[in-house]
Amino acid sequence: MTSAPFRSIASRLRWGVPIVAAAVVASACSSANSVNVQHNKSGGGAGGYHYKIAMVTHGGAGDSFWSIVKAGGVQAGKDMGDDFTYQSNGDPTQQSQLIDAAVNQKPDGLIVSMANPEALKAAIQRAVAAGIPVVTINSGQAQSKAYGALSHFGSDETVAGQAVGTGLKQAGVKSVICVVQEAGNVALEQRCAGVKSTLGGTVTNLQVDNNNLPGAQSLIQAKLQADKSVDGVVTLGAQVASVAEAAIAGANSTAKLATFDLNADVAKAVQDGKILFAVDQQPYLQGYIAVVMLTQYKANLNVLGGGLPVLTGPNLITKDNAAAVLKLAAAGTR
Repeated sequence: MTSAPFRSIASRLRWGVPIVAAAVVASACSSANSVNVQHNKSGGGAGGYHYKIAMVTHGGAGDSFWSIVKAGGVQAGKDMGDDFTYQSNGDPTQQSQLIDAAVNQKPDGLIVSMANPEALKAAIQRAVAAGIPVVTINSGQAQSKAYGALSHFGSDETVAGQAVGTGLKQAGVKSVICVVQEAGNVALEQRCAGVKSTLGGTVTNLQVDNNNLPGAQSLIQAKLQADKSVDGVVTLGAQVASVAEAAIAGANSTAKLATFDLNADVAKAVQDGKILFAVDQQPYLQGYIAVVMLTQYKANLNVLGGGLPVLTGPNLITKDNAAAVLKLAAAGTR
């Protein structure tokens, strides 16, 4: 059974996603973002649709989170019989160029993550104007509909941040550093703001570089050594969680660690009690559902969400359920 500090919040998160899923509807709609193409049963995979679906994200090279998103898209492409392609770049200008390049290939559907929505606005609207159905995933929930996307799949970052703040408060934490690994990523800023809104203590953002994990570890350790009042560390990505764990040990700190996102190392650390809990937004599902929905939109004008975001999280991973998730995380699907 979930320990007392997290019982109420675990219940809230556990039941949040099914409620949203039950509310999801499939509907036909007409917009500039639509061309109904008949099902091609001679297509390549089990589904036999053989549509061209392109995904362009802000994921960095080697980032395990985006590897899981990509894996979900790849599997959905196989299941639907689609031709799925994936590209990414953490620089918003270059990501915008990748979107334009994908549009020039005239895909049947486009999936985009928007860590920096304003920088991608024009490219996404060009895709919509060209009649390409667009869905967004992971980041940019607030701007998705306004930019012309059909649906958004991801976690509510403010709700997730508030959940973390509440959990840490119940664990007795009063002073937190919130480690931000991607500059300008609105979703990460929302997470830290959510933590601050419910912690009831001090939250200080610490900027690190996701592409320089040894440097991130040094910065976290230096902060802990310089300010002994810090008794909590929140990381916003699974890779950073691992180096934060080492930084806490290196600083001889007793700070409690919580993290957003999940991989096998994080699941094992939660199981072993080294990480208090992890908030999982189910990236595999984000990649998978986005491909499936675009396929069904092209074949049958089906749309998920009824005009609202489709939430894949937050989902709380604690010591009580980490073992069950660990095998899945090791397989690269959680």
